[in-house]
Amino acid sequence: MFGLGTQELMLILIIVVVLFGATRLPQIGSGIGQAIRNFKKSVSEADADGEESKKKAPVKGNE
Repeated sequence: MFGLGTQELMLILIIVVVLFGATRLPQIGSGIGQAIRNFKKSVSEADADGEESKKKAPVKGNE
């Protein structure tokens, strides 16, 4: 995963725990998860809007 081994991931986890504290980790994880869900929802809505506009737009042929 991104060229990171187990040792690197453990080091990152330890740094995060030291910086934010173990009690705030669930709040941070929840916030990140909610941000990802909102981003995916926005992208899917934009794709749906793009498909609708393609269907409504007149098609111009070579004249």
